[in-house]
Amino acid sequence: MKTGLQFRLNQQLALTPQLQQAIRLLQLSQLELAVELRQLAESNPLLEFAEDAEGEQNENEAGDEFETDFETLLPASSPEASGSDNNDEAPDWTEPDISTDEPIDFSSSNGSGSRKNNRDDEGLEPQNTAPESLQEHLLWQLNLTPMDGRSKAIATVLIDALNTDGYVGEGLDVVLAALPLHLKATLGEVEAVRRQLQRFDPAGVGSIDLQDCLRAQLEQFDPGTPHRDLAVRIVQDELELLARNDMAKLARRLHASEEDTAAAAILIRSLDPRPGAALDTTPVEYVAPDVYARKDGTHWQVLLNPDSQPKLSLNQRYCSLIAQARSDDASWMRGQLQEARWLIKSLESRAETLLKVADAIVRRQSAFLDYGPEAMQPLVLREVAEEVGMHESTISRVTTRKYIHTPRGTYELKYFFSSGVSTEDGGSASATAIQAMLRKLVDGEDPRKPLSDQALAEELHGKGIQVARRTIAKYREILRIPSSSERQRNS
Repeated sequence: MKTGLQFRLNQQLALTPQLQQAIRLLQLSQLELAVELRQLAESNPLLEFAEDAEGEQNENEAGDEFETDFETLLPASSPEASGSDNNDEAPDWTEPDISTDEPIDFSSSNGSGSRKNNRDDEGLEPQNTAPESLQEHLLWQLNLTPMDGRSKAIATVLIDALNTDGYVGEGLDVVLAALPLHLKATLGEVEAVRRQLQRFDPAGVGSIDLQDCLRAQLEQFDPGTPHRDLAVRIVQDELELLARNDMAKLARRLHASEEDTAAAAILIRSLDPRPGAALDTTPVEYVAPDVYARKDGTHWQVLLNPDSQPKLSLNQRYCSLIAQARSDDASWMRGQLQEARWLIKSLESRAETLLKVADAIVRRQSAFLDYGPEAMQPLVLREVAEEVGMHESTISRVTTRKYIHTPRGTYELKYFFSSGVSTEDGGSASATAIQAMLRKLVDGEDPRKPLSDQALAEELHGKGIQVARRTIAKYREILRIPSSSERQRNS
């Protein structure tokens, strides 16, 4: 073998840092994008948000106005006002007399320190107090309950172990293990304290499961409440049968009339299966749409949400200093300037791609926007990718955690993609449309004779949609529709 030089020509796709950044920005949600851009703006002095630039400009204008106003307050003969140290005339300036014994009233001042016109300070309680949590509500009641210190310590650990629904989700063994060792508490003591806790407000809090929760609430009813005893028997022995709404069989099991059984069932349904949910302080998360779909005459128009698009720009003040900086500093600042321009270009490309993909989806699913879920058309990522001239992975990134606001509600862009089921006329129907038809059939059925999965499949066959019974069962589970036996009602 001998050594030598060889030349080869080949093509290779390389992901540049700029392309990697554009792909990363494309898959971020609106909230994640705002956090990412804030971090990039803090590390790059040549980047700034529009609101930051406006705030800085307002501060500069306020500073110039303060200097101007300060000059007007100076005496006409002062050196600062005249610009000269020699004055021919004595200044007409007299110091105010404050040597009075009368108290000075500052309440008429219009400054920010005035408290007279501040209506918020007149209230006895703060106006924007945080909502009370379930634990805080129960601890407040615990402090008012006559109970020895040992029981209060156990109750405190029990309260801390409650989940958002008000249940002791992890069981009493975990609560017992969390108690201080010096207490040497037993499982029976923990159970006794838990029973006391169930009588707190809201009733049934501190329960182990649904059956225990409903029983605890029924026990707090007056003993003379009609059908209370029968309701307790149902909760203790026949709760699963009650969920099926089979009142005839339930009445036979309890040896009671169907009227009394139905009245006891109504009493049970008036109880709260999640007593702690009313005091859940978890903040509600709202979705801000990235694009809007509006009908303009006969066709649908897609618009970007201006509030969801970050307004980044170059800091012109720092850009003008590049030419005046030293060689090392100028080289670093030019690099930062190039990165800032790439970032702004990537954001513009992200917005254009999002608008293009959303417009293609709306054109394909215009029937859904006009007529509802039953008119949803089958759609896959490949079809949108071919229409907009992009790769399927790009479409997947664009449609993930991006939302569109329509007259029918706000949906994730992924919602409009679904597989198709063949129809008798050679076409296809989307899974979303079939689920909507299934829901409509169940809502319109006779509750005394609910449709079975096979009957639902035959109903869809009559509409020209070929769907198997097992597919109906799968869609029914997705929609959380009970089986026909559980949906049956005798009255």
